[in-house]
Amino acid sequence: MVRLPLSPAEVERGERLGALLRQARADRSMVEVALTAGISPETLRKIETGRIPTPSFSTIAAITTALGISLDEVWAAIREDAEASRLIAS
Repeated sequence: MVRLPLSPAEVERGERLGALLRQARADRSMVEVALTAGISPETLRKIETGRIPTPSFSTIAAITTALGISLDEVWAAIREDAEASRLIAS
């Protein structure tokens, strides 16, 4: 299966997601959160740094559960950031 290149908007959304998850993790260790979520610390690191800009829904659900935040909160924050970016660019 050939994976199509990501659009700039998808890359930006991945960066916003990573920043949000990093902020929510706060002083908890990456290893602790990753193991609680059932993923590798390397996967969490790549998501937080935007190197995996389109993680699977189940991965994000597991991370948000481990962090104690809702998917609705994550989606709302990412959308707000995206809308603010569009307004600034206009």
